[in-house]
Amino acid sequence: MRAFVLHPDIRSQHNRRLPEHGLAEAVSLAAALPSMEVVGAEVVRLPRLHPGMLFGSGKVEELKARFKAADVGLVLVDGPVSPVQQRNLEKEWGVKLLDRTGLILEIFADRARTREGVLQVELAALSFQRTRLVRAWTHLERQRGGFGFVGGPGETQIEADRRAIDDQVIRLKRQLAKVVKTRELHRASRAKVPFPIVALVGYTNAGKSTLFNRMTGADVLAKDMLFATLDPTMRGVVLPDRSGGAGRKIILSDTVGFISDLPTQLVAAFRATLEEVLSANLILHVRDIAHPESAEQAADVMDILTSLGVNKATPMIEVWNKLDLVEGSARESLIVQATQRPDVLAVSALTGEGMERLYDVVSLAFDEEKTTRTVVLPFSDGKKHAWLHAQGVVEHEDQGEDGWHLTLRWTARQEKRYRDL
Repeated sequence: MRAFVLHPDIRSQHNRRLPEHGLAEAVSLAAALPSMEVVGAEVVRLPRLHPGMLFGSGKVEELKARFKAADVGLVLVDGPVSPVQQRNLEKEWGVKLLDRTGLILEIFADRARTREGVLQVELAALSFQRTRLVRAWTHLERQRGGFGFVGGPGETQIEADRRAIDDQVIRLKRQLAKVVKTRELHRASRAKVPFPIVALVGYTNAGKSTLFNRMTGADVLAKDMLFATLDPTMRGVVLPDRSGGAGRKIILSDTVGFISDLPTQLVAAFRATLEEVLSANLILHVRDIAHPESAEQAADVMDILTSLGVNKATPMIEVWNKLDLVEGSARESLIVQATQRPDVLAVSALTGEGMERLYDVVSLAFDEEKTTRTVVLPFSDGKKHAWLHAQGVVEHEDQGEDGWHLTLRWTARQEKRYRDL
């Protein structure tokens, strides 16, 4: 389908991004759908939003002529579009229209492969669809009679549609709960194995899957496109040991890429997938350091991690990836900056540059000095008890009248996390 991308730049709204970079990202999003052919793109500067049409009448007419001349069948608006605006613009332009949320949902629907991923996409799509029933065609304005069994006399079609969606949402949530329970059982069995979990997070297309493949020898889809990875992938990895001894074993998790203005429906729907990050012992925040807005992308990732409730005590290392795309003095400057900070690594997952230091730093993160401590934990504090066992720090356990008597061997970081629970 021939598509045209519009990025509204609204003067009254503060944005940490340059509109040109926002447009480039929107074009990349559109290109992520195989059926899409982007034939044009434009930043539309607006002093304010127009409630009925989003754009002013003159701009609407100008764009209508351009869409007709270019035989455009789909317009992608990189931002929120109200149901009323969508209905009016589709009618005026004679095209199908998708806003940013709708486009991301389309991409996710195209990419999801696992049962959990498919269910989560369906759930997010229904939540989105429910808010847009008002963009009705004429049949939604009709009323229908009824016997009172499913919705009383005079129930409008829009109410029937909304209830049908609600029923479908309940059904999907039940199915998803079963899948999530299976994942929890898998996570519980992994927790019994004393291998730390290292989660890769980062902005979409930062190179997480390429890094995952480099570290694991796996063949996860790694393409220069947004949302190449949707379903979480986990692999056991034995880190190289340059001293010649047996390397440390870790479980590495590749996760869905984040993006600015991630639809709220998707944050909620993919929470189960992202729980791998919540239970991680170490987070590697992968950044595309060659991107002109790498800092802004990193800020978006941190915002989402905070909204997910990631424990601030979980150690995090920034991996400045795609060093192979940076040249000259800029490259040297990045390498110097990275060597001066213990929580930053400069690498190229594509060429393998900097990977030895990454392996060393990840290994060292789990080689901290451990101390032995005895703790009495009340029976009412089952959450802390479960967490201690999940961390593999319990060496001995007895039960007394006042609770569990535990002998723990842990690092200072684990002790701090325990105190913060």
